[in-house]
Amino acid sequence: MSILKERFGTASDGQAVDLYTLSNSTGMQVGILNYGGIIQFLKIPDKSGRPLDVVLGFDNINAYEHDNVHEYDNPYFGALIGRCANRIARGSFNLDGKEFNLNQNSNGHHLHGGNIGFSHKIWDTEIKDDKLILSLTSPSGDENYPGNLFVRVTHSLSDDGSFMWDYYAQTDAKTVCNLTNHSYFNLSGHDSGSVHNQVLQLESDFFTQADSELIPTGNIIEVDGTPMDFRTPHKIGERINDDYTMLKYAGGYDHNYSVRGPLGTLRDTASCYDEQSGISLKLRTTLPGVQLYTGNIIMNIPGKDGAVYQRNGGFCLETQYFPDAVNHPSFEQPIILPGEPYHHITTITFETH
Repeated sequence: MSILKERFGTASDGQAVDLYTLSNSTGMQVGILNYGGIIQFLKIPDKSGRPLDVVLGFDNINAYEHDNVHEYDNPYFGALIGRCANRIARGSFNLDGKEFNLNQNSNGHHLHGGNIGFSHKIWDTEIKDDKLILSLTSPSGDENYPGNLFVRVTHSLSDDGSFMWDYYAQTDAKTVCNLTNHSYFNLSGHDSGSVHNQVLQLESDFFTQADSELIPTGNIIEVDGTPMDFRTPHKIGERINDDYTMLKYAGGYDHNYSVRGPLGTLRDTASCYDEQSGISLKLRTTLPGVQLYTGNIIMNIPGKDGAVYQRNGGFCLETQYFPDAVNHPSFEQPIILPGEPYHHITTITFETH
């Protein structure tokens, strides 16, 4: 495995933005920015041997800095998300009797870390033992979160096609921490259009019910008998437009699934296959949940290499604690304490058939 560093551009505040390319012996390459920890490209040889970039993204740093899609959301193409992935209802939660009110950046709620989350920060970098280590310190009061939080994400690529995010965080005060990566995958190629024909399987029997604003109700629903059921393989687009309340609210899939097995153990989570390219992926995680998101709000976004991304042009598999878990005591809690670090792993393995 090798790592190549090159300049990608300059951020609006004058800081250098670098691209680190991780390569293995089979021709797989992963390009990672120190801005937002973004996966800028991920190239896999397809069944004809042609390198295919299977993640959505932009060609320049200005687009990543100003990536608003509409009033409430941006796509977060490829980014590391923190302090807290997904939504916190009304940006409010209580720790030990004290209420904290976070910045509300999405329809009156807190989403993916707030106005300037980890996705829009320059990370410190280190290359060690053929691994790329990104780190940053989020000071107490950042987006109104309590505690100074140190975060380290170690990226590694093996010759068997497996890419790993190793997430670590520690704090000096009780706080919330829920880290993920927000890559959009299209196994036919980032510029190939809809992912409707790609075949997905999720190792999950339950999903978290959400209201019309995609905030969890606290109920955990069985997938059995619903278009949310991916326990056996289904094409992503097969039921995406069904007359089902949860799909109607989100305009497609944007739902958290409960991953089978005990928290903290690395276990099978999701798999997907594309017949056109012959590329498949298998995702594993130690986290309790995974958000399936099908790019429902993407519309006419100018992307890499002249591509224009549209609705359902990629799918995300965001491993995480459940959305708004801090306000639902029955959910596994994304809370860490001094001396009790956060440590979770997610791996994604690619093969070509």
